[in-house]
Amino acid sequence: MQSRILFVDLSSGITRVEEDRALFSDLLGGTAVATELLARHGNAEIDPLSPLAPVIFAIGPFSALYPAATKTVALFRSPLTGELGESHAGGRFAAALRETGIDALVITGASDRPVFLHIDGQEAEICSAGTFWGQSAPATDRILREALEKKGRKLSAVRIGPAGERLSPMACATVDSSRHFGRLGLGAVMGSKKLKAIAVSGKGSVAITDPKAYGSVYQTLFDRVVRSDEMKKYHQLGTPANVLPLNAIRGLPTRNFTQGFFENASRISGEAFLEEVNVQHIACAHCPCGCIQVAELREKFAPAHYSTVRVSYDYEPIFAVGTQLSISTPQEILRLIAFIEKQGWDCMSMGNTLAWATEAFLSGAIGEVETEGLSLSFGDTRSYLEAMQRISSWKGEFFRDLEKGTAFCASKYGVKDFAMHYGGLEPAGYLTGENAVMTWIAGVRHSHLDDHGYSLDQKLLVKDSPLEEQVRMQVEEAQWRMVLNSLVICLFARGVYDAQIIADGLGALGLEWTQERLKKFGAETLKAKYRLKKSYGFDPKKITIPEKMFNVRTSTGFLDRERMSRRLDLFLEYAGIG
Repeated sequence: MQSRILFVDLSSGITRVEEDRALFSDLLGGTAVATELLARHGNAEIDPLSPLAPVIFAIGPFSALYPAATKTVALFRSPLTGELGESHAGGRFAAALRETGIDALVITGASDRPVFLHIDGQEAEICSAGTFWGQSAPATDRILREALEKKGRKLSAVRIGPAGERLSPMACATVDSSRHFGRLGLGAVMGSKKLKAIAVSGKGSVAITDPKAYGSVYQTLFDRVVRSDEMKKYHQLGTPANVLPLNAIRGLPTRNFTQGFFENASRISGEAFLEEVNVQHIACAHCPCGCIQVAELREKFAPAHYSTVRVSYDYEPIFAVGTQLSISTPQEILRLIAFIEKQGWDCMSMGNTLAWATEAFLSGAIGEVETEGLSLSFGDTRSYLEAMQRISSWKGEFFRDLEKGTAFCASKYGVKDFAMHYGGLEPAGYLTGENAVMTWIAGVRHSHLDDHGYSLDQKLLVKDSPLEEQVRMQVEEAQWRMVLNSLVICLFARGVYDAQIIADGLGALGLEWTQERLKKFGAETLKAKYRLKKSYGFDPKKITIPEKMFNVRTSTGFLDRERMSRRLDLFLEYAGIG
């Protein structure tokens, strides 16, 4: 397997390629390699938006070779939390990097003018982006494709919108038509470097060591992805299938986590979206699943004149700007998502922050002096569109502050009672119980995808288990996901990639890994991740659970302070990171 790293210094304009076979031999790729590279090239003294702050992208040995191995990992220091930032995105970026022979990309420095990085085959060039700096994320994609896409050389484009250019710490980076490096502010880091986009196209291939074994593993995985129950829901409704089941168990966060039940859930369920607005299912490159849901939004802009745009949607945006803001139709949710897409914000952070602002306004903690006459009300799409318009145009101090996130606003305006965040990052759409909260506290990304805490909570509704057993299962899952994220596999396929098939798959590529070695590697990678987080100031015992969480009933009941403290102690002990 290859082991090529492309280094790009935006300050000097110099690019170079190095090989490091030992690094990839020991750490496979993906999140493990990116963690090591960030540790080598960054440090705790560097501000997240400093020219010296590195951004790392990495793929793994399975990328573009096995079904659903579609993700690329990005690591950086987060401008939203100040500690480790990590984000994963699908689309075609991983396949494009594989076709160029690049396994990792290390970007440092900052340009004095807007630029984009163009990687075409074996060549890397820093090009001017002056003519489209200021353009929306969708417009930038169109511009790059018209200019660069060649016959037989499909382009993958990672780009930021105006939010990233404004250095909003909740800005994301959009990949191709509908995927994102969301969460934790990668868009702001790129914006600080004046890096508008990364465009990649290649036409290379990978030599397979054992074609017969590779074909056997590939077919097994293909059959599992396409036919197994593990991924059935993703073929049909995608992640919006979660809306009604979570609502049924009172685990669907509503109106800023005030309750776990949304009275209009059936109107914005995956089923409702499919019936009313869905027009297409698409897939990331080299995935036979097709879980990405695309809707059509048709709006009247003049008498007898309509505009039509296509908007991708998932469960998390439906939660973030749907149930959190009490919006009750697919069309209104799509209008909010479309605005967020153009600006390049992380949808979950923006939705949660608007929910905080609404509750603060309705309680009287924030008044019309701050909102300059705009009344924020749950269920009022018009007020949210106007608020985001003011945020994007920096109209008024309060609205400029809103794109800095919930934690910043709650601290500045002294309204912390309603602030839903964990260490600065707004949570995902699960009000299931203590295991989910533990993920947000102790997870390496503070993401629901760090382990299966929200799933453990749901299993408790069927069969109870001792607290110690719950924590042990959570830690083991967190360790195992270090393996999956190093390969790099879409976590929707985590149920089909067991230890044996992974070992077989690596063997077919000439990499000898036993199941035992894989599990040990996962545990060590999790520790390495925590060492890096702690170097940036992370202390899990200083992460505060929002007070509101102790006063709302979750799917599994109310949170208990002493039990949460006990969970954290056990988590750190079992993971060996205390």
